Amino acid sequence: MNKECIICRKPLDNGILIYGRRICENCERRLLTIETSTDFYEFYKNCIKKNIVQLIPRGVSDKCQDYR
Repeated sequence: MNKECIICRKPLDNGILIYGRRICENCERRLLTIETSTDFYEFYKNCIKKNIVQLIPRGVSDKCQDYR
C-alpha cells in the first residue's frame, strides 16, 4: 500500500486513512480550516475525487452486517 499523502504526495507516518488512501496531518488540518471560495479548496476537492470517491461502494444495502 502506498504510504504517501494523496494531496501533497509527501511520505507520511501518520494521518488519516480513507478507503486505503492516506491524507497527512498537515493536509487534514488545511482541509478543516480552508475557505471554500479558494483555489486550494478546489485543488483538495479534486484530489479527493480522483483518489477516494471511486472507491466508495455504490448500490450497497443500508442493512450492514453487525460487527460486535
